[in-house]
Amino acid sequence: MPSSAPEAVAEVDVGERLRSIRRLRRATLRTIAERAGVSESFLSQVERGKASASIGSLRRIANALGVAVADLFEPSAPPAPRVLRRDERPALAFGVLGRKLLLTPRPLHQLEVFVGELDVAGSTGPEAYAHGDSEELFVVLAGNVQLELGGDVYEL
Repeated sequence: MPSSAPEAVAEVDVGERLRSIRRLRRATLRTIAERAGVSESFLSQVERGKASASIGSLRRIANALGVAVADLFEPSAPPAPRVLRRDERPALAFGVLGRKLLLTPRPLHQLEVFVGELDVAGSTGPEAYAHGDSEELFVVLAGNVQLELGGDVYEL
């Protein structure tokens, strides 16, 4: 039976993309780090590929830069096609023992669709995975997931 799991994905240097966007905005490491609530040294390490950022940290950094998280995975190339093929999906680490793949092509700014995969005992990490005012659809295709919404815990 064919696997429905996503295949190989396009590699994007998130740190390099962060640095490029930050410099384009003429913002300092200090300014973006303060806005994102991370240390200047941590942001520098992420930009240089010496450290990995959690989903929560990437979201805060993206917000500080005024971009969507998905923009961090978009190479600074010509406008993205309207169709995003399986092998072109940008990927990022998703907490502990997981990965997250962008399913919507850029430059959609009001809609971001991701598929997330968690290995056994995986989680979104020590930091709560939150979105501010955005909406999210969560579908469990196999296994069980514990989801917390507004203080209520659901077993899916």
